[in-house]
Amino acid sequence: MQITVTFRGIDPTPALRTYAADKLARVVRKYLKRPGDAHVILSVAKSRHAAEVTLQADHVAFVAKETTNDLYSAIDQALAKLAHQAQKLKTQRAGRKGRDSARVLSGEPAAPRSLVSAGPAVVRERLRPAPMDVDEAVARLERSEQGFVAFVQEGRGLAVVHRRADGRIGLIETPR
Repeated sequence: MQITVTFRGIDPTPALRTYAADKLARVVRKYLKRPGDAHVILSVAKSRHAAEVTLQADHVAFVAKETTNDLYSAIDQALAKLAHQAQKLKTQRAGRKGRDSARVLSGEPAAPRSLVSAGPAVVRERLRPAPMDVDEAVARLERSEQGFVAFVQEGRGLAVVHRRADGRIGLIETPR
C-alpha cells in the first residue's frame, strides 16, 4: 500500500508523517482486504488544523475530512471517520448472499441473522398478475410451491390467494 502525506501551510515533519501513516496502516489492516493507495493532506490555516484522508481500496473510495485546533487530533478524528466507513463496508459485504452460500458449501455454520444485518432482508420481485378468477388462482396455488398467487379479477382489480398458517387458503382483494 502506497501512503502519500502532503503538507500545506506547515513544514513537513517526520513525526507527523509517521504518525499519520502508522495510524492509517492500522485502520487499513483491520478493515480492508485489498488496500490500495492512500493520500493524507495535512494543512494549517491560522488556528484551523485540517486533515483530509483519501483511500482507494476494494473498488471503493473513502474520503474523510476533519478540522480542529490540534493537528494530531484532526488526524485521529479523520481516521475514525475513515474506520467507520470501512467497517460499514465490511459489514455490508459480510451480509451478502454469496458469502453465506459459500459457507454452506464449505460446511461452516452460517452467522446468526442478527449479527449479519441490522434489519430484515427484503427481496424485491416484480410480477405481472394474469387475469383469472378465484378458482383458477386456487388451482394454480395448489400446483405451485409458492405461498401466494397474485391475479387480476375481471371488474374487481388486483387480488391475492395465499396459504394461511392454519392450512386454509386466504383471499385478499383490493377495494374498487
